[in-house]
Amino acid sequence: MSGGRLAVIAALAGALYFAVQGGEYGTLDLLKLRRDVAEEESRVADLRQALDSLGQAATAIERDPVVQERVARESFGMIRRGELLYRLVPSDSSERPEQRARRGDDAVRPPTDNPRR
Repeated sequence: MSGGRLAVIAALAGALYFAVQGGEYGTLDLLKLRRDVAEEESRVADLRQALDSLGQAATAIERDPVVQERVARESFGMIRRGELLYRLVPSDSSERPEQRARRGDDAVRPPTDNPRR
């Protein structure tokens, strides 16, 4: 092969490579964009599922008396007539009640021998 033919073949190979990989939108860019589209479609599907679940929950809160009662009890501490509400407040387990009382915390007082104090 002569030097001129080799140059033409090299130029054609370079042009073919540039047509496939080069330019503003090459093959690698196309593959990346396809991955991005697949990820976004997955996110949209997840959001649609979450939206559907929230819509069902909102409808249940609006129309179902059992759900309304549960929400009122859990969120607002509401009770029925004749019921007693017990709230358990966790304390700092590293401190004893006497230490809290000495510190001046009125929430917990140790029992005293003299009830008039």
